[in-house]
Amino acid sequence: MIYLDNAATSFPKPESVYVAMDRFARHSLANPGRSGHRMALESEHALSDARHRLNRFFNGRNPERWAFTLNCTDALNMAFKGVLNDGDHVITTDLEHNSVSRPLVALAEAGRITLTRVPADSGGTIDPEAVRAAIGPKTRLVAMTHASNVLGTVQPITDVGRICRERDVLFLVDAAQTAGAIAVDVQAAHIDLLAFPGHKSLLGPTGTGALYVGPRVTLRPWREGGTGGDSLTPTQPTDFPHYLEGGTPNVLGVVGLVAGLDFVEARGVESIRRHETELCERLRGALAELPGFEVFGHANEAQRVGALSFRCELLPAPEFAGVLDQSFNIAVRPGLHCSPYVHKALGTAPDGLVRVSPGPFSTAADIDVLADALKQITSV
Repeated sequence: MIYLDNAATSFPKPESVYVAMDRFARHSLANPGRSGHRMALESEHALSDARHRLNRFFNGRNPERWAFTLNCTDALNMAFKGVLNDGDHVITTDLEHNSVSRPLVALAEAGRITLTRVPADSGGTIDPEAVRAAIGPKTRLVAMTHASNVLGTVQPITDVGRICRERDVLFLVDAAQTAGAIAVDVQAAHIDLLAFPGHKSLLGPTGTGALYVGPRVTLRPWREGGTGGDSLTPTQPTDFPHYLEGGTPNVLGVVGLVAGLDFVEARGVESIRRHETELCERLRGALAELPGFEVFGHANEAQRVGALSFRCELLPAPEFAGVLDQSFNIAVRPGLHCSPYVHKALGTAPDGLVRVSPGPFSTAADIDVLADALKQITSV
């Protein structure tokens, strides 16, 4: 299988991820903080080390402000339902994944918040001044993606963050497509809440993610239960990270996440991104030579991550991707990509687009095989 669906989850993982998880599972996988024996302490150390690594990688304020989650969706729900109060106003965009949109729409439909959705321009970029204009006296939070999972377009989060800080509004960034693919500095970008998965560009396993909670944020816990460190307190202990981490954490997954982070740091974030965007540009060039294809999103490689979406006038996106899978052994992602608002804005609903997202192990030969397959499909 030629795997070109890394925007959904990275595959394959670095060999070091498999090795680290296997070794830890066989020798050290105990319940952290619940016992004083050596294996439990090793598990606790693994979590502590991972928090320090993430804090350094994203330039956070404190390692304890990183809460491990099931995935990015879990982190976003933790943020929204922990921060927002009845009567709050929230600003988001039409580029958002359903992990952002659905919780906010549900709160709005329940009459608990009001919601403003700022549209992107025709190239897929949000204007920070449009965000500024949408801020009102009840605005509590601006929530936006760092890069569109449909178009690959990178958003001006530093400019938006500066506006939020000036207006004393909390700023949440969904870094599902950028954590590990673009350098993210939570302090420089004035980010109060950063949510991301471990299984995409950080090259860790599924079932991992984290939420960074900056010092300006006060929130309610999303899960309550055992922490191991404080069994006497009748409600969830208020010290971080235990305040947000009720229950046994996915230590094995976090070990894999750190191994993925090791690979990313050794290879270099910018080097990996350049490799992936160059492969997308190689595909863009091939599509330009074929009749009947339309590519979406602006073409500025410096403002994109490694995802490229297109449609073909001959076949709907789901059928096109099915042919690539069944006849050519190529994995891509068709449809609405869990981001219906951007497809409505583009006029590509309900069938959506075909998304190609190479990863660090993808090659130019993979793209050439895909391009040849596209040519064969359209010449039938």
